[in-house]
Amino acid sequence: MSANQPESVIGGKSFTAVAVNCAAKAGEWIKSKSGNITQLDTKYSAQDLVTEVDKGAERMIRNLIGTHFPNHAFLGEEGVEPGPLASAKALEAVREAEYLWIVDPVDGTTNYVHGFPFFSVSIALAHRGQVIVGVVYDPSRDELFVAERGKGAYVHGKKMDVSQETTLSQSLVATGFPADPQEALPANLRDIQAIAPKVRNLRVAGSAALHLAYVAAGRLSGFWEHNLSAWDIAAGSLLVEEAGGRMSDFGGEPYQLAVRNVLATNGRIHDELSRELKAADV
Repeated sequence: MSANQPESVIGGKSFTAVAVNCAAKAGEWIKSKSGNITQLDTKYSAQDLVTEVDKGAERMIRNLIGTHFPNHAFLGEEGVEPGPLASAKALEAVREAEYLWIVDPVDGTTNYVHGFPFFSVSIALAHRGQVIVGVVYDPSRDELFVAERGKGAYVHGKKMDVSQETTLSQSLVATGFPADPQEALPANLRDIQAIAPKVRNLRVAGSAALHLAYVAAGRLSGFWEHNLSAWDIAAGSLLVEEAGGRMSDFGGEPYQLAVRNVLATNGRIHDELSRELKAADV
């Protein structure tokens, strides 16, 4: 193995196998707790929820990863103070780590709280700032989306490919309503007003990680959202890229971990959707 390539196996456990195992175990536990939430709190805003299940699932994932890779860095949503400034600062503090696990234990907590079956476990591993493993698990449908850099992206063990639409008018796209009611939410509402008439239809289902997985699987032509954090995007970004899609910021610059305004597409509609977003945000 070249000295320039990240080691994929340590102590007999592959990075991907550990990520899959963590997602599956956390997802099973999350699903078992559905409908039995005893502690519901808000974080950054009234729309930014956290439960004891989020916290417990993150502890489970952190402990499992630490068992196999005790020297790896860990960035999880529930270990960071609320708000975009805190999440950006937390990422900056660990960006120089050789190996960094990036975890959202329940992406779509509001859906989970209300019993709306669209939430996921999102686990990524970055090597020197580049995502090399991405796993998104939907416990409601028992769908496991997995990608390794350079090896493709898979769901149910079958290779995923992005959709074939070439124009916005043919496209089903998704977005999300950000938890920041002061700036990000109004900006995204302007985007929706501009883009909704130009696409075949629009979906807002409430889990950025699953939206990205759906772009990778060809179920959505594209997805955008304002003011997301690394744990919302990292795993899904690799799914999209390895399925043949494109990830960037709104301006078209390539995705990297610090990007917060994210655009993911099948690649074929990327430039058109990027132009529309830039025009809407002027």
